[in-house]
Amino acid sequence: MPERILQRTLKIEYRHLYSKQFIIIKVLPLTLFPIMLSSPKPRSPLHTREISFEGFAREDGLWDIEAHLKDTKSHPFTTGSKTWVPGEPIHDMWIRVTVDKELVIRDIEVAMDSHPHAECPEVIPPMDALIGARMGKGWRKTIETHLGGIKGCTHLRELLNNVATAAYQSIPGALFDPDESKPPLYLGKCKSWDFDGPVVMRVYPKFYQWKNGEAKS
Repeated sequence: MPERILQRTLKIEYRHLYSKQFIIIKVLPLTLFPIMLSSPKPRSPLHTREISFEGFAREDGLWDIEAHLKDTKSHPFTTGSKTWVPGEPIHDMWIRVTVDKELVIRDIEVAMDSHPHAECPEVIPPMDALIGARMGKGWRKTIETHLGGIKGCTHLRELLNNVATAAYQSIPGALFDPDESKPPLYLGKCKSWDFDGPVVMRVYPKFYQWKNGEAKS
């Protein structure tokens, strides 16, 4: 399969809403950007991890965020006293977190349809310690405090770390500060949403070049 390449050169012109000046942003002559992976070298499949997150609006005004993790191998795999046949899930785990509009956890459920050791489900009851916690700044620290190390499960922690992102994407307004004079919470967190970049100027000109609580005039 030939590698498909996106090749273009951009020059973006904006009118700054506040300074009433034209600003020319010269976007680097965009070199060659692959838009899909190249064809791989000859290889054999070994392991597949599938992870999914779904958000649901409930009729009672709360939201459910469901996370699912499944591990399978393409060859027989033995751990403990059991051998797993190819395609049979070694881990098949679910989490449902119920949150309110402030992203406070109101309930949590965990199911393990498949797990490698009889002791694995012992980590389920401690998950209730997250009820009442808020998903936001310090969320990973909260997970580690209540479920870190031998108190929890590596794979469930992996799901929990990203449940917050799914909640932000699912709940209207979750990524916006209640104070409309402050920028959305995701600004300044990645290349595209750089306060000094063209995306913020285009989508949120009010917060273009935002520094220390105010935009550059």
